[in-house]
Amino acid sequence: MNRLTILLTSFFILLFAFEGFSYNPTLPEAVTAKKAVITQNLISALDSKNEGLMQSAAYYLGEYKCENAVIPLMKLLHSDCCEGLRVMAALSLTKIGTEKSLFAVRQSSIFDHSDFVRKFCLHFYLSATEK
Repeated sequence: MNRLTILLTSFFILLFAFEGFSYNPTLPEAVTAKKAVITQNLISALDSKNEGLMQSAAYYLGEYKCENAVIPLMKLLHSDCCEGLRVMAALSLTKIGTEKSLFAVRQSSIFDHSDFVRKFCLHFYLSATEK
């Protein structure tokens, strides 16, 4: 046999061998089926004493646009002493985009005691209202 035939045969054998390792599209269906459980766990994580966990939970609640997380995120925005957590709560509330969540971000852009948080809340609110 010539080299080209051996090379092409090897290529097709490898191609079909790796076909079984392709992406499995059932993962998103499993995630959407358990969305309520995931959301509840993320909301529960907002009450943690671990700031990193709280910040991650707030971020993912905004990414998933969980409307039932608006009240816990508003609580975090208005009461937490860590500015980073308040900014993350404002970002997530903006991503959720309900009337109540945007109102909370607008109020924090005016009345928050931290200039840092007010600046970010104003930026988030203005970016949400431009759309």
